[in-house]
Amino acid sequence: MVVKILIHRIVPKEKARELIPFIRQLRVLATNQKGYISGETLKSLDRPDTFMVISTWQSPDAWENWLLSKERQEIQEKIDTLLGGNTEYEMFHYGFSE
Repeated sequence: MVVKILIHRIVPKEKARELIPFIRQLRVLATNQKGYISGETLKSLDRPDTFMVISTWQSPDAWENWLLSKERQEIQEKIDTLLGGNTEYEMFHYGFSE
């Protein structure tokens, strides 16, 4: 089952430049993960400090493997420290099937 992962971050304006290299690192590493399909990073027009990453994975397991990988967790810790909070994640699948 293909899943979409929504990753939500609040990024203070003064921290945005420092965040960019971490996001790029995550994207490069993610593209090499088994089950990764695509990803995009969006910035809210209504709330300029709000960013959303939407990634697509072949299965929940593929996402979970990446989420729990040591290399990802090391970068994520740096992001959370920089931003002073935790990143939020939500997993979705298509349609109304169970």
